[in-house]
Amino acid sequence: TKPEWVARYGYGGSVEYDLRPGGPFTAYTSAEMREHGAPDVAIDGEVIEADPPHKLVLSWRMVMDEGLAAEGFTRLTYEIEELEPGVSKLTLVHELEGAPRLAALLRGDFEAEGAGGGWSWVLSDLKSLLETGSKLSG
Repeated sequence: TKPEWVARYGYGGSVEYDLRPGGPFTAYTSAEMREHGAPDVAIDGEVIEADPPHKLVLSWRMVMDEGLAAEGFTRLTYEIEELEPGVSKLTLVHELEGAPRLAALLRGDFEAEGAGGGWSWVLSDLKSLLETGSKLSG
């Protein structure tokens, strides 16, 4: 949830959270994305549940594309479980019922169109950063 950390992997944008139920959540595009015509805000939503550092549940809507925004809010859950000292498991569940275009995008189906690799790419990039100190994408 720390903007300086989130900017180090994945699409490289910053985030803002009010970690109280009903608090706003905003994910911003990176400078590189904006250079290619993206708007300032990529995703908006609100905090449904926050139990730092174990669980974060958000309503989540991609707003940088009108068609995706029209699919409405989905539900995103992050859960972190410590398996042993120094070893944790991250589980991400993104409930995408009623959002077929967003589901395809987050599967990475539109990578050829410059949309990136979806959640699998973001999580792989995070794993690389945590293990090596460097992100996959550069």
